[in-house]
Amino acid sequence: MKRKAHRREAFTLLELMIVLVILVLLFAMVGPRLLGSQKKADAKLARTQISNLEAALELYHVDMRSFPSTEDGLRALLEAPSDERAARKWEGPYLDDDVLPVDPWDNQFEYEYPSSHQRSGKPAIWSLGPDGEGDTGDEITNWQGGTTDEGGATEERDGKAPEAPPREAPRKPSSDRKMPE
Repeated sequence: MKRKAHRREAFTLLELMIVLVILVLLFAMVGPRLLGSQKKADAKLARTQISNLEAALELYHVDMRSFPSTEDGLRALLEAPSDERAARKWEGPYLDDDVLPVDPWDNQFEYEYPSSHQRSGKPAIWSLGPDGEGDTGDEITNWQGGTTDEGGATEERDGKAPEAPPREAPRKPSSDRKMPE
């Protein structure tokens, strides 16, 4: 009498549990590092976007001789002023896209000029951070007077603004701008 070879058609419950435990342990070790890296990347992206907005505002300032008011906001980088006299000086749009950028958490950037935060006469630009609410400590800002932690939050340091090296705003290619005559 021949015995048929018994073929295994599925995993046992014990084998499945062992694989599941291994996967959970791996995720427990690697997961927090990956999530922490994403938070840092989002904060760095927000700081980069703020720097790009600052550069665009500097170009606007060169043409218009002032920064947009709080009421005009960052929209002034995309739309010519309604005042005909001011519109003649406007050389925009000052951003590459036709829409204002949003922060990594899909919130609009906040803008204020004159700034109640900046002592340098520059506009204040900030992201509300991951929670999308102001004054919670996770905002990412462009003003001095604090340090930025890993999450991008600003903390006061003895009430003094640290010295920062001056930044030069990147220029648009010369073909996009009119040369002075």
